Amino acid sequence: MELLDAHLMPAVDGVAYGLLLFVVAAGLSLAFGTAGVLNLSHGTLYAIGAYTGAELSDGTWGGLVLGLAAGTAAACLAGAGLSAATVPLARRGHLAQALLTFGLALVGGDLLIQFFGADELPVRVPEALDSSVTLLGHRYPAYRLCFIVMAVLLAAFGTWALTRTRVGAAVRAAADDPQMLAATGHNPRAVHTGVLAAAGALAGAAGVLGAPIIGPGPGTSENVLMLSLVVVVLGGLRSLWATFFAAIAVGEVQTLGVSVAPDLAPYLLFAAMAAVLVLRSRFAEPAAAHGPEGPSSDPVARFRRHLAARSPRPRPRVAAAATATATPGRGGGAPPEIRWLPRAAAWRRAAPLLVTLAVLIALPWLLDSYSISLAGSALALGLLAVSVTILTGYAGLPTLGQTAPFAVGAYATANLAQAGWTVGPVQIVLSALAAAVFSAVTGPAVIRARGTTVLMITLAVGELTGAVINQFKSVTGGADGLVGFPSTQALWGGEGMSGESEVYTYALVVAVIAVTVTLLVLRSPAGKLLTGTRGAEARMRASGHPVGRYLLVAHICAGALAGVGGSLMVTVQQYLSPADVGFEIAAFALLAAVIGGTTSVIGALMGAGLIVITRDWVASSWPGHGPLLLGVLFVAAVYLLPRGLAGLRGGSGRGGPAPGGSGPDDRPPASSTSAHTPTPAGKVSP
Repeated sequence: MELLDAHLMPAVDGVAYGLLLFVVAAGLSLAFGTAGVLNLSHGTLYAIGAYTGAELSDGTWGGLVLGLAAGTAAACLAGAGLSAATVPLARRGHLAQALLTFGLALVGGDLLIQFFGADELPVRVPEALDSSVTLLGHRYPAYRLCFIVMAVLLAAFGTWALTRTRVGAAVRAAADDPQMLAATGHNPRAVHTGVLAAAGALAGAAGVLGAPIIGPGPGTSENVLMLSLVVVVLGGLRSLWATFFAAIAVGEVQTLGVSVAPDLAPYLLFAAMAAVLVLRSRFAEPAAAHGPEGPSSDPVARFRRHLAARSPRPRPRVAAAATATATPGRGGGAPPEIRWLPRAAAWRRAAPLLVTLAVLIALPWLLDSYSISLAGSALALGLLAVSVTILTGYAGLPTLGQTAPFAVGAYATANLAQAGWTVGPVQIVLSALAAAVFSAVTGPAVIRARGTTVLMITLAVGELTGAVINQFKSVTGGADGLVGFPSTQALWGGEGMSGESEVYTYALVVAVIAVTVTLLVLRSPAGKLLTGTRGAEARMRASGHPVGRYLLVAHICAGALAGVGGSLMVTVQQYLSPADVGFEIAAFALLAAVIGGTTSVIGALMGAGLIVITRDWVASSWPGHGPLLLGVLFVAAVYLLPRGLAGLRGGSGRGGPAPGGSGPDDRPPASSTSAHTPTPAGKVSP
């Protein structure tokens, strides 16, 4: 009885916390399930409302009402602006949307800090609510009880508006059948704008009302976004009631779980998120396995598949993969880097690589020590970006969790150095092996899924890895990280490298070897098989190819390459912190791959260099505005480089998928009558 009594108030807190997350997640679910926008800036919309409400709060009822009106209106306008920003990306899929909205989140977060300050703002509630009441024999904050009532009323009103009103009917029609909605005289684009504005208003209202619970400050938007994603994944997009109960469960884990099982609480949410996504992908056939039109759209195709199933299984041949990759279609066509070219054309294609290599070799004689150190960091991030390119561009598995094997390689090198294993080649090999084993373990959970589901599964894997890093302080140093370990020896019997030029040269040699091996593999028959898997998965399966095995091998090899990048990062920096392997770095690596062109290895390296230059070199001239500059880079890359740097060369981008387009990350409907076709609710789930 005493134990139950001790956990009663945390359980009530969990209800309040869960209801807050429900209001936020309802807006995220509305934006994604109805408008088809994967909005990674949704947490920023919450922060807009929270900052506005906190700024206008003065301890009176008038201040609370004014803050609620202003915060809701500001977030609503931001949501409407987001609709205008995503219209040009209507046919480019969720990857482009994710990068754009993440960039907008960086810009918005920086502007909020510049306007309201970097400290967490205090929130003053009306005096009547700034007290405690007796609840089941315990004193409990009156405001939280009031918030529970307001959140329930808001949820009830939203459910009524969506299911019982003409506006709600139009919204549901926009999700289920936008063509029929247009035929009735409604403008689907106007509905799309209204949906995103309503989603922003929900987030803003939650921010104002929830500011005393999750106060406005640095990190608030990212925390709210991650928890909202978990709620949406667990609840799905079909039912607000499912979202409601998922939000309550997440709230209880965040409050009651911390008091009951503090060691397990950090893992429960993202473990549950990954498990739900994996189970959904297990019970659903991969979209690519049926081709663009689905499993039953073409009777002739069905008859051919029937014959293929009844005939003896042919022996897999590389020629079949090559034929599949050359077939026109959605995402079809071999990436330019693996086509066999005439000698003159091959030399023209090799020219950028040779020029890049010459510039990298000359850098120690051209730059100061700090800039050389940044160049070494860019090489490490570049290898991570190349591993993302392998998965996103070649295997068709867009990833936001490649920092997980990157972290495994980094912490392996740091711990090897602390144990006295300072020889560079040994660190590289063992770190790559550890990352490969990690990827082999996590790979089966990833390779079955496709599109946005892959993004969410890999995000969950990355966040779970971050939780492990924070928990196992004896190995990782926890939030403090690791520092003070011996420097790396380039070769056996030598001394540890100390000068920036020496460390950079070592990093360059390792990066050149790793990239050369990667290019040789991608140009080999194995690379053609992988490309065939992405471009014509149904034909590959019908030809008897073990597609799952190819994708698993690609996942393991990409993980090993990321482990090499993590090892290099530790060697260059001589310290390691959780921020070096967090979600932001994962987004940077994905952006670098998109900047370069999702099938360009060299482009990924260039993209990583551009990110490091923006984040560390340009931002040093404008202190405190690094996130703003990176956000602008995200937005500019999505709009100005739809096919990446590789697409700037004449025809070099032909054949591969556009970043975020109808290649690895999404497959838009074959026909559409509107400029922006919302995603059917319940048919595309994160």
